[in-house]
Amino acid sequence: MTELLRVPDRPVDGPVFTLRVPTEEDAYAWHRVFDDPEVMEFHGGRPAELSVYQEFTARQRRHDAELGFCLWTLLDDSGEVVGFTGAQPWPHPWGPVGAVEIGWRLGRRAWGKGYATAAARTTLERVRAAGVERVVAMVLAGNERSVAVTRRLGMRLEETLPLPGHEERYAHRFGLEL
Repeated sequence: MTELLRVPDRPVDGPVFTLRVPTEEDAYAWHRVFDDPEVMEFHGGRPAELSVYQEFTARQRRHDAELGFCLWTLLDDSGEVVGFTGAQPWPHPWGPVGAVEIGWRLGRRAWGKGYATAAARTTLERVRAAGVERVVAMVLAGNERSVAVTRRLGMRLEETLPLPGHEERYAHRFGLEL
């Protein structure tokens, strides 16, 4: 059964959307929506293979079952997949190991419409309800759209560190006490 996270029909400060636990079919939708070098500029620089999204959606279903939150599939008011937003344990051996990271990635047609901020606010409510007391957001230097979302959420820049294997690139860690 697919869980849908309901939001008000008309959010006060954003678009109408739905979040759901990613389905197996969402791997195909994410692969399609993110098949754009501009979308992937700060996520590896090129579109990922379908198998990456198949593993990723499976991992998110496990997170939701075990933790009560994950990176949820984000649907617009017509029910079309436009990306994902949510939270997960930080998945890398560098950076904020042990922290819960909030994140978002949207297809280009959803940019500039308020989805990332509105859905991230819903994420904060959901992780707070799951007992999480603090979250981080890792944003690559230069990703001004995502930096703007962190600011709208009230997050503060806590650290800038080199990206492992790409020491000429930096990641910013933003934090927020819930």
